[in-house]
Amino acid sequence: MTVPTTAPAEANTDSLIARFVEIVGDKAVLATPEAMASHMVEPRGLFHGRARAVVKPATTEETAAVVAACHAAGVPVVPQGGNTGLVGGNVPFEHGGEVVISTARMRRIRHLDPVNLTVTVEAGVILADLQAEAEAADCLFPVSLAAEGSCQIGGNIASNAGGTGVLRYGNTREQVLGLEVVLPDGRIWNGLRRLGKDNAGYALRHLFIGSEGTLGLVTAATLRLYPKPVATATAFCGLSSLDNVTALLRHARAWSGDGVTAFEFMPRFGIEITCRHMPGCADPLEAPWPWYVLIELSSARPGAGDAGGVRDDLEGLLGEAFERGLVDDAVLAESLDQRDALWRLRESMSEAQGFEGGSIKHDVSLPVSDIPAFIARANQAVTEAMPGLRPCPFGHLGDGNVHYNLTQPEGMDKAAYLDQWDAMNRIVHDIVTEMDGSIAAEHGVGRIKVGELARLKSPVELDMMRAVKRAIDPDGRFNPGKVLP
Repeated sequence: MTVPTTAPAEANTDSLIARFVEIVGDKAVLATPEAMASHMVEPRGLFHGRARAVVKPATTEETAAVVAACHAAGVPVVPQGGNTGLVGGNVPFEHGGEVVISTARMRRIRHLDPVNLTVTVEAGVILADLQAEAEAADCLFPVSLAAEGSCQIGGNIASNAGGTGVLRYGNTREQVLGLEVVLPDGRIWNGLRRLGKDNAGYALRHLFIGSEGTLGLVTAATLRLYPKPVATATAFCGLSSLDNVTALLRHARAWSGDGVTAFEFMPRFGIEITCRHMPGCADPLEAPWPWYVLIELSSARPGAGDAGGVRDDLEGLLGEAFERGLVDDAVLAESLDQRDALWRLRESMSEAQGFEGGSIKHDVSLPVSDIPAFIARANQAVTEAMPGLRPCPFGHLGDGNVHYNLTQPEGMDKAAYLDQWDAMNRIVHDIVTEMDGSIAAEHGVGRIKVGELARLKSPVELDMMRAVKRAIDPDGRFNPGKVLP
């Protein structure tokens, strides 16, 4: 991959830090390695960066002034939210020439409108806090993912986060009505509109959603809300084949009138290691099955929790699925505690892989109907390349997103295994590309996939992306080396 290996032209760091202190105060400027440490490493520990400083503005105006100071000094900027990203796009490079701008202090919920079903929040608001604020107003903010207790809305927007609710509600992109953004030269674009329809020119917000901080720094957003569900029904199913998994999805959507909120699939290997290593996790079914599905229906319709509501809908669709031979065994959650236990199996799976040694992870998407063929092809290819490799494909089958993770062979040295990351990427990504899929479904490109994007994207697409980057960030100083080389 092509990345910066040396610092850009030196600026007077001391004078720049002094300017930051003037703008945000000395307590909001971190300049020692010890103070900056938590901002220099991403969750997987794959990258450990260095920076001139970490600056934490509290307002949009302070953010703009910090960015303008960096622009004037010719210093590159790395926007950072909750630092939960998994592709290295959220931390600086090792050369130490960049400034990290953290949105951690920008945590105001500016306006919640339950009639218009919108909420305007600052970029540093924690996702779980926004969910709670919406629920208190009898509304729903539907983006939900494992890191929701620490990830920030600005980062969710920058990465176009997905999660478990995409099947019903769409990615973060579908929730964004308007944005406020500090541009690379320090100007502020106020596009905080609460409109469901706005065709007055280009939809500029979409340039920044999913741009991973390479085009600007999101400081606030106006987001969609939905009526709060009044009833939810959850089931955990065992299935004999992956073809039956996709057939069950089609059946469930048709039976429920497209009321499926979540549809997560998992392999037997994933269930085994999760139950082996994660506290509070146990297989709820008596017999083992090759594949499992966690399916959830929900409804905001009054009375949906009564007789004839979503639980009866779920029982009915599963009953017919049994008759068709799609499902071999199933259990329905009888309480919130049982629902949480079923979800714990799915949400703990990624962490459980770490106890089995090295894990080479892929976040890919394909048409739902092609997922069984993809997994069959990929499993054969990777195990032929490395006998004993243990594939663990799981994820949001309802929207075509597969976390195609590869656990090392038992007994293999972990470091030696992880040295094969690029080779495994090439095998998996080539198959995904041949099947018209994407190598970055919900985690983004960041630093880790820059080389693969350059290798696999068409020249026309890359030229268009570079043209957008040049137009908005002509000096290439916003999150350089991420997404595009």
